[in-house]
Amino acid sequence: MHNSVAVSRSERTTTIPSYDDLPKTGLLRDRQIYPFFGIGRSTWWKWVKEGKAPPGIKLGSRTTVWRAEDVRQLLLDLSTDPSTDSTQ
Repeated sequence: MHNSVAVSRSERTTTIPSYDDLPKTGLLRDRQIYPFFGIGRSTWWKWVKEGKAPPGIKLGSRTTVWRAEDVRQLLLDLSTDPSTDSTQ
């Protein structure tokens, strides 16, 4: 008999890229951004909708990008504000 063990999402280990890995300039897609915050794609879009993250720049009907400078600033702001919790 095969025994399988389910691993919950919270038990998985993920590596959050460092600030220095984020480009200094240029345009970034959402999938390049949210790993830096330790959140998922839907949370990133929630933050954008709520104004917690910068608004994106629409390049087409299904393409949105963000300025790397804006994303870097948000990352710095969140890392220096102790009242900010990235899980919300």
